[in-house]
Amino acid sequence: MNSPRSRIPLFLLAAVSCLGLVACSRSSAPSQEDPGASSQGASGDVREPPPPPKPDPVKALAQTVSGVYDPAERTAYSVQQAVPTLARAPYIGAIAVDADTGRVLFEDQADALALPASMTKMMLLLLLQERIEAGTLATNEIVRVSNRAYSTGGSQVWLDPKESFPLEDLLYALMIQSANDAAVALAEHAAGSCEAMVAQMNRKAAELGMVNTHFESVHGLPADKGRPNDITTPRDMAVLATALCAHPDVFRYTGTGFRIFRPNAKQPIEMRTHNPLLKQNLPGCDGFKTGYTKYAGYSIAATVARGGHRVILVTMGTPDKTTRDAKLQELLAVAEAAVNAQ
Repeated sequence: MNSPRSRIPLFLLAAVSCLGLVACSRSSAPSQEDPGASSQGASGDVREPPPPPKPDPVKALAQTVSGVYDPAERTAYSVQQAVPTLARAPYIGAIAVDADTGRVLFEDQADALALPASMTKMMLLLLLQERIEAGTLATNEIVRVSNRAYSTGGSQVWLDPKESFPLEDLLYALMIQSANDAAVALAEHAAGSCEAMVAQMNRKAAELGMVNTHFESVHGLPADKGRPNDITTPRDMAVLATALCAHPDVFRYTGTGFRIFRPNAKQPIEMRTHNPLLKQNLPGCDGFKTGYTKYAGYSIAATVARGGHRVILVTMGTPDKTTRDAKLQELLAVAEAAVNAQ
């Protein structure tokens, strides 16, 4: 009795055999999508694997936090108490960071609560710069001055509701003069209101991992009696400064020590930086921001780039300028020694 195979015509068997050989040869060839395929090119050269992605310095720094405050405790601390100031010698807390990696170079009470005062404006700058880069804001678009901006006190450039300015001019006023009226005008222009901008600032803080920060204003002015103030820590402000370093265009504002506001007016305003390192024309210093109220004390987030490294320095809650400036110089020396020792 013939087997089933013997009844198949010979020409069909030959065709099947050929197809089988083709299929085998195809399955043995490495797929272009096969991660285990040969890394050799057509010439036989071995291709190098792609370099590993660079670590995110913002995330790396945020993950070094020692603990998270209860929100109710944090808020209660931010409300002004009967004491004249929270500042203490030599500071409430300090930290130095390698901006490229997020590595902590020095810290002392870096997670202590402190009031940022005008350092709050750094977050406003970050959000505005992100929108400029996204194309939803332009530096040459015109910002109109509202009555609310006009009535804002503290450090200012004396905006008037009859005026309007290019957005870029107000960014310089924000960072050099620490102009609170400019902060309000910019926030209203970009978000519709200060309250909407504050909500965006807090969302961004959470996104960056600033777990002990909560903003109540766009400028850092003291809150009304019994109301909470902006609250943060030195580490969280270093996280914010590290995030700003990813947007080099901000250095044109934060690194400028002197600029004229309303240059064609009868009485132009000479804006001068409050950053002591910029005042000294320290090589490599191009940011960021000081903050001061009597209750908060003197604070600063500064950055210096030289010798192939960029460091971020933060001190908060110093009782006077002299101590702040001395501790800032000490922090810079420690930070640069640490990065150079790597």
